[in-house]
Amino acid sequence: MPLSFRDARRDDVPRIVELLTDDPLGTARETADLTAYERAFDVIAADPSNELVVGELDGRVVACAQLTFVPTISRGATTRMIVEAVRVDPALRSGGIGAQLMAEAHRRGTERGCALAQLTSDKRRDDAHRFYRRLGYAQSHEGFKLPL
Repeated sequence: MPLSFRDARRDDVPRIVELLTDDPLGTARETADLTAYERAFDVIAADPSNELVVGELDGRVVACAQLTFVPTISRGATTRMIVEAVRVDPALRSGGIGAQLMAEAHRRGTERGCALAQLTSDKRRDDAHRFYRRLGYAQSHEGFKLPL
């Protein structure tokens, strides 16, 4: 089932949050109050280094991802694309939508001259890890996080 992709609009925020919260990890991390998400959307939309992408099927948002383009001093001073908040409607998983979403992300990264796409995925997301490996992602680094 082919999706259409576009930049997210502010009125997509409730559906994006719904996608973010629709699993045990997201339910524990996200909140029902949309105020912070709307503020975050405004910041993302105003920043030319960020794109919030949604995938639509029959006019309904069924997937999303945030792309951040980061110029780096390493790797020959190339730009990398960080992929975050990748979500697909649970009723449609394992049907190729995630692969289409990631192909769109890669297309956008290539268009921006990125040399590398990178992402992190919670260690408990085994299905997601298999998915990313199928797409060619390598688990080449250990990630570290520190709450601030």
